[in-house]
This record gives sequence, structure tokens and C-alpha cells, in this order.
Amino acid sequence: MALDLSDQPEIVQQAYGYAQQGWDLALSWLLSPAAWSQFALLVIAYLAAVLVARRLRPVLNRQITPAQEATGVIADSRRFAVVFLPLLLPLLAYGFTAIGETLVRSMFDSGAVIAFGKRVFLFLAARRLVRDIVHDPFLKLLGRYVLLPVAALYMFGVLDDVLAALTALTVTFGNISISAMALIRGIIAGSILFWLGGWSTRQTSQFIDAQEQMRPSVRQLVGKAIEFAIFAAAFLLLLNIMGINLGALAVLGGAIGVGLGFGLQKIASNFISGVILLIEGQATVGDFVELDGGESGKIVKMTARAAILETFDGRWIVVPNEDFITTRVTNFSDSGSANRYEAPFSVSYDTDINLIPPLIEAAVSKHPEVLDEPYPPDCELRGFGDSGIDFAVEFWVNGLDDGPNKYTSDVLFLIWNALKEAGVEIPYPQRVVEIKGPMPELKS
Repeated sequence: MALDLSDQPEIVQQAYGYAQQGWDLALSWLLSPAAWSQFALLVIAYLAAVLVARRLRPVLNRQITPAQEATGVIADSRRFAVVFLPLLLPLLAYGFTAIGETLVRSMFDSGAVIAFGKRVFLFLAARRLVRDIVHDPFLKLLGRYVLLPVAALYMFGVLDDVLAALTALTVTFGNISISAMALIRGIIAGSILFWLGGWSTRQTSQFIDAQEQMRPSVRQLVGKAIEFAIFAAAFLLLLNIMGINLGALAVLGGAIGVGLGFGLQKIASNFISGVILLIEGQATVGDFVELDGGESGKIVKMTARAAILETFDGRWIVVPNEDFITTRVTNFSDSGSANRYEAPFSVSYDTDINLIPPLIEAAVSKHPEVLDEPYPPDCELRGFGDSGIDFAVEFWVNGLDDGPNKYTSDVLFLIWNALKEAGVEIPYPQRVVEIKGPMPELKS
């Protein structure tokens, strides 16, 4: 029975119209022999898919799954393929239904029911993909709010109408006119492209970091260059997908470029300085450096704009790359080269100083981190002090005398123990007080 909704809002009338069309379609399917045969074919196709999937899935699982100790591209590809085995049932049902649709259309010249069932199986495959297979948060979000709605619209046969309506709707930005469909397509494609860009950048960085024959600075430079190229290509591809004419953006881009050129001179200078640092390798991640301004620390990260120094007390100092080029920089580590330190000490004037150098050098050589190359420990006479004879022992270690490495402290312990065992006195300050004139009398 038709209802009179002339006094209702237009959206209510449209909803009622769609509901009426759906009801009429359902009645036509229920009363049609061809529709009943198509329903039967759908059931048969689904049962056949269940039987085939039960027998085929264990076989495929055994054949595709690699051994646990297997490594390499082929093994990783096989592990990736195993993840998609849950899609076997809905995809088999979709394929068998497609075969049944061909038979029905050849017999009855009609296949609306079985075509709808085929689209239902495709929607179930998309749902299982999003629910059980995809685990990345971004891809799961994209599948939940993009793939599933699109699959649902396709299942009900209204996808083309919705796409046509979105294409007819345009959005204008100044002289640039973009359809709503192009805008949505750009948002979706941009999200996918930049996610792929980030993923490929991470994979490339892992591959480059594994190339130990390359200098760390070269590895960072190659990684940054590849990252810039990937995202630049993704941006240009996104503009092409959205249908934006790059010529229309030329004037706007030129004006923005001039403004950025004047306003971002320091950023450009730091970026170029960072590239020079990466090419020359004078300072790279892991080096301990001290700048002319007094900043010192270990370089833990180098970005396009600045280098991050970590001090011994755990603080991070952000130093612009330009400072490494325009000021004097002292590199103490130079990517792991040996460093020389010295430990000063004094002995009493009653000591035979000729015995001190071989005694101390032998004691310091016992330290496991003290090197014989480029030079072994060297004890030198430095001078005659007020309270004792001043010596210093120079030694080389493959690292920095910082918090984790207490080289100087360890060497001083070795010197103390060696002098004590040899009976050598370590002096302490002594003063001679001269009193002129008679001694004062003490009053009782």
C-alpha cells in the first residue's frame, strides 16, 4: 500500500522511495522461478566453496609455509602469502558464483539475484581482510572507513550512482576547481602513498644501515636522498591522481618560493651544511665533539637542520649544522679512533726517580683497555714541585674517558698501588715556618 508523504521532508520521501523499490525487488525475487533457481545456485556455490576450502587450505598451508629457520626474500614472500589464506573461502564462493551467474544468464537471460550474491561474497572477503589479516593501525583504519563502505555500496549496486554524484559536485579554491570525487580520491590516495613512502623509507634505511662497508655519513646521506626522492615522487603522483594542473600552481608556487627564500635563509643554510657534513664525514653519529662555543657531547642524531649532542649528564643539545661549518670543531672520537690521556702524580724528593718510569709504565700496561699502539704507556718527568717531584703517565685507549669509561681513574688506582708496593712515598704539602726574634713567653 502506497503512503501519502507529500507533506514530509524531501529526504523522507526519497528514503521511502528507495524502501519501496527494495520491497518491490524482493517481491519479484520471491515470486520468480528464475530467482529461486539463482538462490539454489548460490547455496550450491557456497557449499562447494566450503568443501574445497576445507581440503585445499591445509595443502596450501603446508606447501607455502617455509621452515622456521628459512631466511631471505623468498621465505619472507611465502610467509606473507600464508597470511591471506583466510580469504580462500569467500574468494572461492565468489568464483563459483561467477560461474553460476554465467549459466543462469545463458538459460534465463537474467541474473540479478546471483549477481547480488556474488557481490555479497566479495564484501565478506573485504570484511575478513580488514578484520583478520590487516594489523597495521593505519591500514586497518583505511579498510574500516574506506574499503568496507565502498564494498557495501558495490554490494547494493549503488556505487556508480554515488561516484557520479560526487563527480558532479565541485569544490573551488580560487581559480582551481576540483570535484568532490577528486578531493576524496586525493585524500585516500595521498594517505596510501605517504604511508607507502614511510614504509619504503624504513625498509631502505634498514638495508642501507646493513651496508657496513659504507661510511656512516655516506649511509645517512644516501638515506636522506632516497627519503626526499620517495616523498617528492609521491607528492607529484598525488597531484596527478587528483587531476590538478601543475601549470596552475606555477604562479602560486613562485610567489611562495620567493617568500620562503627570504624567510628561511637560515634553514636553507643549515640544510646545505648538513649535506656537506654527510658528504665529507668530518662529524657523524657516534663522534664526541666540542664546538668553539663550548658545546660538547656525543652526536646521537643528525637531522636536515641540526645535530643532536648528548652530554655526559644525559642532556641533549641541539646544534645547528651551520655551526659545524663556520666555527672550529674538535672531534675527539673520529668514528672510534684511539685517544690519548694522561694521569699526573708526584713522588717524594727522597725517591730514586730513575726507578719511577719503568715501574709506572709496567703497572699501567696491565689495564686491559690501555693500548700498545700507536704508543705504549709513557711516564715522563714534568718538573720539581714545592712538595714533590711531578710525573705524568701518558696512555692511549680506544674510546672516551667519560661516564661509562673511567680510564684515568683506573690508571690512578694502578699508580697508587704500584707506588705503595714499591715503598715510594707520595708527598703532601709541607711548609717551613720561620719565626724571627725571641720566642714569646707563655703565661701560666
